[in-house]
Amino acid sequence: MKRRTAREKALQALFQIDMNEAEPEVAIKNILKDEQSDEYLTKLVNGTFQNLKDIDEIISKHLEKWTIERLAKVDLNIIRLGVYELMYIDEVPANVAINEAIEVSKRFGDERSSKFINGVLSKIKETVEK
Repeated sequence: MKRRTAREKALQALFQIDMNEAEPEVAIKNILKDEQSDEYLTKLVNGTFQNLKDIDEIISKHLEKWTIERLAKVDLNIIRLGVYELMYIDEVPANVAINEAIEVSKRFGDERSSKFINGVLSKIKETVEK
């Protein structure tokens, strides 16, 4: 499975976890249906889920005139994935993590999602690099 596909499926799994309080393993299984499991997909979902409190704290600190509760669930979960890749996966360069989040948002978000997600993740990247 390509990493972009893994990210898209991870978003879908995280959305299920967020909306239905599904367990990560169940959400991944629901998303994959009969497809082969993927190591990167599992890493993204489990890692984001396990670090959710810290990730949401980081996101909240970088929102201007917004609260995390007001964010669209799709956008929030795309940002969560992006933050997880920025903070916890060393082999993914920061710009790649941000670009991938933007590309996923173009497919799953609305017309303004990609600009918003780019802005939030870029601010987080600046903080991480300091």
